[in-house]
Amino acid sequence: MFLRVAAGPLPRIGRLALLSLSAFLAIPCIHGGGAVLAAECLLEEDKATSVVAKIIDGDTLVLEDGREVRLTGIQAPKLPLGRPNFDMWPLAREARDAVAGIALGKPVMLRFGGARVDRHKRVLAQVFVARDEGGFDWLQKEMLERGLARVYTFSDNRACSEELLEAERAARGKALGIWADPFYGIHDAADVAGLLERVGRFELVEGRVASAALVRGKLYLNFGDDYRKDFTVTVQERDVKLFGRDEPWGSLLGGTEATDVSALAGRHVRVRGWLDRYNGPEMEATHPEQIEFTGDAD
Repeated sequence: MFLRVAAGPLPRIGRLALLSLSAFLAIPCIHGGGAVLAAECLLEEDKATSVVAKIIDGDTLVLEDGREVRLTGIQAPKLPLGRPNFDMWPLAREARDAVAGIALGKPVMLRFGGARVDRHKRVLAQVFVARDEGGFDWLQKEMLERGLARVYTFSDNRACSEELLEAERAARGKALGIWADPFYGIHDAADVAGLLERVGRFELVEGRVASAALVRGKLYLNFGDDYRKDFTVTVQERDVKLFGRDEPWGSLLGGTEATDVSALAGRHVRVRGWLDRYNGPEMEATHPEQIEFTGDAD
């Protein structure tokens, strides 16, 4: 059974029985901004209900039943949390306090759209916080709308990405929270020196694809004339087929059996991920939600 609802108030059916009538939660995704088209936002329900007992940081909390929950789909500013020589990211305390204000001491329902546990044994879930007056708040979406997190997805946990990306875009357009701080600024793909200074960090980069190539099944998006020095985005052969299943990638790649990628040249994109260095600055994309199309091709 599927329940299709918008991300907003639900009829009051009891604080701890929120959405328990359905086996899955389905939220229609918002389309816009030239991003990857997505199907419905389908989330499988966790039968158990618990209360939030502790907030660790802006994207991690602990439930009264002892489970530690990582808010999948977002990355909030990071606190040191005992890590030596780790510089706290700007607005990290504000993000933690925002989660506390929304969720601490309140009953929550967890919803799953992919992998359920990470390597740290944390539960990976979309979190819905019961309101006293009925209905719920989608915690990840609320953090994005306040400008206190960025969208952060994985190839095995992509559900509801477009809904989350739309919330991020809205906050960025208003320069809310992190979007008013240069630490989180979107970087120009042509600024090679600036990107090299940020190697090892999760970043958003925008630019025009100068050329695209498929070499032994691996996709290369080059953002300059010299691929040995300029910014490059790579997609491993194992992931190219995943890209080909979604539009507009299916059309640009010729389906899941990609052979001609020339249509990607001239496209303006925004890509997110961890910056690395291989010759010049490089970023690996494992799933299509990491790359948004931001304008028409030249």
